Amino acid sequence: MKVLVTGGGGFLGQALCHGLRERGHEVVSFNRGLYPDLDALGVRQCRGDLADRDAVFAAARDVDAIFHNAAKAGAWGSYESYRLPNVVGTQNVIDACRAHGIGRLVHTSTPSVTHRATHPVEGGTADSVPYGEDFKAPYAATKAIAERAVLAANDGTLATVALRPRLIWGPGDNQLLPRLVERARAGRLRFVGDGGNRIDTTYVDNAAQAHFDAFEHLAPGAACAGRAYFISNGEPKPVREIVNALLRAAGAPEVDKTIPFRAAYAVGAICEGLWPLLRLSGEPPMTRFLAEQLATTHWYDMAPARRDFGYVPRVTIHDGLTRLKASWRAGTTVTE
Repeated sequence: MKVLVTGGGGFLGQALCHGLRERGHEVVSFNRGLYPDLDALGVRQCRGDLADRDAVFAAARDVDAIFHNAAKAGAWGSYESYRLPNVVGTQNVIDACRAHGIGRLVHTSTPSVTHRATHPVEGGTADSVPYGEDFKAPYAATKAIAERAVLAANDGTLATVALRPRLIWGPGDNQLLPRLVERARAGRLRFVGDGGNRIDTTYVDNAAQAHFDAFEHLAPGAACAGRAYFISNGEPKPVREIVNALLRAAGAPEVDKTIPFRAAYAVGAICEGLWPLLRLSGEPPMTRFLAEQLATTHWYDMAPARRDFGYVPRVTIHDGLTRLKASWRAGTTVTE
């Protein structure tokens, strides 16, 4: 088949492109930039912006399915800067499916669409955990709108599914782990609360596998069509344990310092006020949304994904950490 992957140059996107090529599919990637690694995989690249309807329609021409992975992620920025790629861009992808008669759409969502202040989630499923309310971050708010649009588009001609992988990590990560390492080495990393709250994470190959499993089962009327699923390794661990394990794998110092949740939340509120007022660049070190995320228990039940499309994590956290350590030692991890 010919498959379009939006955001194929990113961390998960490259894993999707690699896996699809291994499975014999022709792959087109829609990116804002160009990536030599995709060229090496034999992936054709189309440059453009998700909010550009014509560019999305052109990239989707003659493809059989779309993996919509691209999005603006982060904890900071104007609502409009997130709405354009995440909401408008997703609607452009849906409309391109309609215009070109594309029958399958696998959408990469996020557990953040269900975020509710400090409400813990223990063994949650998409059926038991409702969408969030009063989002304090435009990322979560716009991804919730996008996911709902994708699921509403499911019908007899277009089968859609939304996957919510939780905290993806592994070799090739140029976002999460490099930031943790930088802050740990600078002595600026703290646990919000005591670090004992349990969280789910997802090794990158498992996140990609979930997408392939869903894709292979997806069709009009399939059990997974029109539904959302949490995705993880299924091994919830205290945030202190998993963060320090990642830091050890990268050869960085472990962290033991903490900050009370209320203090972190207050710092986040102050930062949110100061950053635009003083026109400070970059992301603030803390936001209210980030404080809530870091202090709250979040782990999920993989039974629905296993039942409806056979998802079973193949790489354990232990084995993933071994691979990550080897990658950092070999100097192959991107740290831009």
